[in-house]
Parts: sequence; C-alpha cells; structure tokens
Amino acid sequence: MPYEKRTFTQDEIKYLTLLSNTYPTVQQVCTELINLKAILNLPKGTEHFMSDLHGEYAAFYHILNNGSGVIREKVNRLFGEEKDEQWRSDFCTLIYYPEQKLSMIREEGKNTEAWYEETLYRLIDLCKLLSSKYTRQKVREALPAEYSYIIDELLHAQPDEDDNQLVYHRKIIETIIGIQNSDDFIIALASLVKRLAVDRLHIVGDIFDRGPRADSIVDMLMQYHSVDIEWGNHDILWMGAAAGSRACMMTVVRNSVAYHNLATLENGYGVSIRPLSDFAGRAYPECDSPHKALLKAVSVILFKLEGQVIRRHPEYNMDSRMLLEQMDLACGTVTIDGKVYPLKDTVFPTINWADPYALSEEEERIMHGLARAFRGSERLQRHTRFLYERGSMYRIYNQNLLFHGCIPMDENGDLAVVTHQEKRMRGKEYMDYCDRKARRAYLTEISEEERQDCQDFMWYLWCGKESPLFGRSKMTTFERMLVADESSWTEEKNPYYRHYQSEAACVRILENFGLTSPYSHIINGHVPVRAIEGESPVKANGRLIVIDGGFCKAYHSRTGIAGYTLIYNSHGMRIMSHQAFENTKAAILENRDIESSSEVFETELSRVMVSDTDHGNKLSNRIYDLTLLLNAYRQGVLTPKFSRRQDISLRYPGDEQDLMKELRERSRSL
Repeated sequence: MPYEKRTFTQDEIKYLTLLSNTYPTVQQVCTELINLKAILNLPKGTEHFMSDLHGEYAAFYHILNNGSGVIREKVNRLFGEEKDEQWRSDFCTLIYYPEQKLSMIREEGKNTEAWYEETLYRLIDLCKLLSSKYTRQKVREALPAEYSYIIDELLHAQPDEDDNQLVYHRKIIETIIGIQNSDDFIIALASLVKRLAVDRLHIVGDIFDRGPRADSIVDMLMQYHSVDIEWGNHDILWMGAAAGSRACMMTVVRNSVAYHNLATLENGYGVSIRPLSDFAGRAYPECDSPHKALLKAVSVILFKLEGQVIRRHPEYNMDSRMLLEQMDLACGTVTIDGKVYPLKDTVFPTINWADPYALSEEEERIMHGLARAFRGSERLQRHTRFLYERGSMYRIYNQNLLFHGCIPMDENGDLAVVTHQEKRMRGKEYMDYCDRKARRAYLTEISEEERQDCQDFMWYLWCGKESPLFGRSKMTTFERMLVADESSWTEEKNPYYRHYQSEAACVRILENFGLTSPYSHIINGHVPVRAIEGESPVKANGRLIVIDGGFCKAYHSRTGIAGYTLIYNSHGMRIMSHQAFENTKAAILENRDIESSSEVFETELSRVMVSDTDHGNKLSNRIYDLTLLLNAYRQGVLTPKFSRRQDISLRYPGDEQDLMKELRERSRSL
C-alpha cells in the first residue's frame, strides 16, 4: 500500500501509538513491511492430516516420520535419476530412524569416511530443497540448537569466484567426520528434514483406546513443532475421566478391559485396577475366567453410573437406555425399545432391585479409589491439559473445516436443531456450545453443581444420541454383552452420514461455519472407509474427505487397508491410502516402508502461496497496520524515534564539535 495522505481517527491514533512501541523507527517499519510482503509470496507449507490413531504408536510413529510419503517423494525427486531404489530406501530409513539405522550400519562396518561424507552432503541437499519454501528466519528457528550455526552455514553455501565458501564448507564436513561427530550430526539433519517436510500436523480425533500406547502418542505430539487436535469421542472420554466424571472413568476402564489393553491405563498413567479385579473375583465366581469376571464387574458398575447420569438429565432423552430396570430375571429377558429379548446372563448379585442404579458399598469404595487415581495421575493430567490447549470440537484452518464425528442433521438433510438447557441450537452454534461445556468440565473455579453438569455432558459427548462426536442413535454396550440377538446391536447413524454424499448438503454445512469458498472442504474422521467394498474416502464431488486413519488393527479385515491420511501442499490436495504397517524392526532392518498410494483429487490452477492462507491473511492485516503507521510517521501525526545514524544526519549536519559532545554525553549515560 503506497504512501497516501489521510486523516486518522482517534481510535486509529490510539492503536498506532501502541504499535509504535514495537516499531519505533521508520526503518524498522520499512524493514518489517519488506519482510512480510516477501513472506506472502512464498509457497504455503505442507499440511498433514491424520485421524483415528487409537493407540497404535508404531504405525503412527512411522507415518509421522515419513510424512505420509512426502519425504520419500522428495528423495525420489532429488536423487531418482542418480541413485537406485536400494540406495533411496536405505537413505529414507536413515531419516526415519537415524539412531537405529546408524547402529546397524556401524555393526555392518559400513560407516566409512566416504559413506559419512556422501550421506552428510546428501542430507544437506535434501534440507536445501525442503527449506526453499520457508524464510531463512523460520528455517533457523527449526534448526537443532546444538548445531544451528553450522547447519545454517551449510544450507546457504554460495559459489564464488575462487570457491572460497565451498572450500570452507568442505572443511566443516571434513572436521565433523574427523572428530567423529558424524552420527550426532546426521541425527540432527534427519530431525530437520522431518520438521521441514511438514509445516502443520492436524490430528482429527481419537488418539485413545484399542491400541496399547496412546500415552506415548500424546508424548510425541507434545514435542511436535506445530500441531492441532480436533477431539474425538474417545479423546473426550479420557478427558472427562481426568476431569472427574465417574461414568467416563468407568467407561475408560471397561474399554481397556474389553480391548485387552490395560497398558495405557496402568503402565502409562499409573491407574491400578487391582482392587476392581479382586472384587470381581469375589462378586462373580460363576464366571469361567478372571477376565470375564472383571468385564462383568466393570460393566455392571458402568450401567449403574450411566443410569445415574440419565436420571439427572431428562433433557438428554436417553431414558430408553435405562435397561437395568427393564430386565426380568425370573423370565430371563430384557425389554429394549418395546421388544423382548432373551438374556445371556441372569446372575447379578450386586444389583439392588429396589434401586438398580445405586452402587453397593464395595463398588462405592472402588469408585472413590479410581477417582483418586485418575485425578492424581500427574501424567494423565498433563496430557489432558495439552489436549485442552491444542484441541477443540472443530477447527477452521486455511478455509477447511476439520471435525471428528458429524454435524447433526435431520432426515431432510438440514442442520438438526438440538435443545440443551432450554437453548435451541444447530450447526456451528451447537459445536461452540459443546466446546464451552467441555472446557468448563475441567475448571476448578466453578460450583459443584455446574461441575457435575459439565462432567455429565462429557459422558454425553461420548455416547449421547445427538452428540456430534458420537453420531449414532445409541451405544449398544449392554446389548452386545447380554443379548445374543445381534439385531439389537444396531447403532443407527445420524442422517449426516447419508447426506454427506451430497455436495449441496456439505456446502450448507460449510456456509453455516462461514466458509463460502468453492475450494473449502470438510475433513472428517471417525468412520472407517470400507475400501474393500469400493467405498471412496472422497465424497460430495470432493467437498468432503474422510480420513479415518484405520490404524486400529481390528478394522483392517473390514476396510481392506490401514486407512487414509491427507496431504495439502501448495500444489493441491491428495489422499494417501496405506497398507498395514508390519513393525518397526522390519522397517529398520529391511527398509520396509508403509506401502502407500496417492490419489490427487484437487490440483490448484496456480500454486497456493502464503498470501492465500489464514496466516497470509493475518500478515496482510499486519501489512495494512504497518502501512498506516508509516504514513502517520511521515505525516507527522506520530513522532518516530531515530536510530543513531538517522539522529546524526538529521540533527548534526556538519557540526563535529557538538556531535562529539553529544556522543560523550551518551557514553556517560550508558
């Protein structure tokens, strides 16, 4: 924006006065304007979308390391004509797992000076390619601290007439090898490659449950340079448990028992279920295994706690799930939605039939102990705070709408009206309401009554009939455990999952969230794509993409693949389909990468630049503000400070004696 004379309002002058504290001189304003306008013309960074990790740490770690194939693609582009497939596979594995691969190379005696020299130069070449879309300042911020100066020098070697710089950089490499610092330097460069390959990571829900190492995944995400999380129903469940919801706690325990996965709960977070196991053995001796007794014990307690929540909240419209009172043990049946089904089990000695949802004294003691363990787990609380800080019910990022489950819709394909606390909401308004309630559940500065209400709502988000994270009419845990007739197990999906095939329906959702660009998309997780049946993850003429990661091994037989991830770079969007990950050992020893195939479904007519992104919009606003400040300085509306060089030229045109006197006075004051 060129210099133009204008009149400033008082509000503008007030704001610009504050801005002038950050940019007190004309030159600082000019320098920042030059910098920001240059940044706008760089290509946008690569975004990497992953979903439904479900505790599968090894597969997640590998896909995070290879950037869903982005790194292999860059290696092939840079060295494809020069190096064969074996070399490129070795090189990629070195980047993915540098410590382990270096150890193997040393054992095999391949760690010669020639190997180190070539490897270091090749890694530097790759870093140069990847860093080309970033400012030098951003690259510097990404550099490993212990090698930042050296890597910065190596990345910016420029040929000169006498090759002085190239000789200088060759000496750096020779010295690194000579002092046997090569391994650490390779590890640092591999880390930089992975950081530069992906600018932003989006986790579209469900980090927890099923797999054994969800806690390790959260640890890794906490170290990642740029990440956001859209909560899934399994995430909100663990967050509710950490906040203190009894129903959420017992659901977490039941899921852990049902999936034969106590590692996260006990080893990861130090929540022992030994008292519960001891109680189960005594209370249910008829069960033919300790595991079945434990599962029955936690299930009965859960059904009681769920009944208590439903009683407190008639507005949830979940009375049909009060199934303990619908059991007729004399007849061995249960009535569900007006239909009578035979029960598989009629032995429930811990239920008081005068009040079937009341806990027994021993069950109450167990719950007190579990509550102390969940609230007292420092690691769980730290992870939960991270999920709140980086997470939300949904996110709008670069004109795309990210959420895990669904936006509730009615049978006609319109946004469903949902009523809570006498407030009628739909679409974005309802998602914002859910977000606020979830955040308040973790606060301590609220009344006990509100805390109970918000914690109950966390359980509702896990399985409620109009929960945007659940997206089904009911959760049939009771039926799957106690009713043999599988017709009772059906969980009807929200109409959203029919209408999201329609471009018009997706456009209505996007517009409700303020997204009117024809290039806006819904990016969705939660429901596995049945590729084995020919289902496509790209729906509604490309306006909606389902990226359920399919990391959970239990789904692979149903889906036919190990799920999808999404890459969005300056050239467009492409969906990546992945085959199952074998194991980390095979990846290192045999260079077994995850087999992936790429489907480009939207190519940009012109390359997407930073100016086209959300960040670019913020920079453009900053440029406008700085241009106003520059005009205010030049018009004399605000008085800039002067650098020493400007000060001398403006105040001392040739009077050297006065100049020296002023400099001596400044020196004394310093």
